[in-house]
Amino acid sequence: MLNHRTDLPAGFLDARAGELAGLLGGPTLIELPGERQPPLFVSILMHGNEDVGLGAIQRVLRGYCDRPLPRALMLLVGNVAAAAGGVRRREGQPDYNRVWPGTLDHVGTAEARTMAEVHERVIARGAFAAIDLHNNSGRNPFYSVICERTPEVIALATRFARRAVLFRGVPGTQTASFAGRIPAMTAECGKPGSSAHEDAAARFVADVLASGTLSPGPPDGALDLYHTLGVVRVRPEVSLSFAGEAADLVLESDIDRLNFLPIRAGQVLGRARQPMPLTMIDEAGRDVADEFFAVEDGELRLARAVTPAMLTGDPRIVRQDCLGYLMERLETA
Repeated sequence: MLNHRTDLPAGFLDARAGELAGLLGGPTLIELPGERQPPLFVSILMHGNEDVGLGAIQRVLRGYCDRPLPRALMLLVGNVAAAAGGVRRREGQPDYNRVWPGTLDHVGTAEARTMAEVHERVIARGAFAAIDLHNNSGRNPFYSVICERTPEVIALATRFARRAVLFRGVPGTQTASFAGRIPAMTAECGKPGSSAHEDAAARFVADVLASGTLSPGPPDGALDLYHTLGVVRVRPEVSLSFAGEAADLVLESDIDRLNFLPIRAGQVLGRARQPMPLTMIDEAGRDVADEFFAVEDGELRLARAVTPAMLTGDPRIVRQDCLGYLMERLETA
């Protein structure tokens, strides 16, 4: 299933995400030489509708058409089939960012075998760092997702954005699969379709590509660091609406306005017919929804003060992935 190249296909630097299936034929690992070793590993299009990574890497590589890269680059171009349809993943496909080593739900699938092959190759080459470039479906500032708090990872995250989220609770993500092996992070680059977001992601990749070291880095006090308390999902049997139509759960249409804001207990999020229409799975795998949400007189409210992230008003994303995450602010040095 995995294609392997040591050059860029003709037309890659000007291609749109929807055209990559025709250029590449499937998930493709491209290994390019550079002046320094070991290589930087960058992955793009783990979700087909999140094209910031493509725009960013095209900008970076155009700057080196007539000169060598400052560091070798391993580029993984992921779900090109979903990109052709402009969707996160195709129906029947697993999420490409849930199938990496450590996955629980997709063991033995073709996609898991593909990412295991990539993972093995990245580890074998002792990659300098791993960066996974993503967009968000809702309004969020730029932020990193990290799975460990080592100086190298903190240094990597600080190069990208002021905010970082520490989370170990979703098995099978790319960043989690590299934790303890190489410095790894997910770069969340706002909504898709913004050239400014692509420019910022390109500057970040170019900066890391040109760097000789990630350590010693700045103290983690240079970051606004959050810890994820759990991932929030709508129960499968619960009907959902954001537009006010009758449903078991009717959420505010602009719920993503709350992302990365400290929210007090009692905040109304919507209306619910059931005693608890949500699940919230913490890092230990427990459902703690009753600790964080309450339904009172038909209103869904927060039961505790928290900071949300990645809340989305896109029903399809809610069903394919989640409604969002709840976090707490961590003290930093």
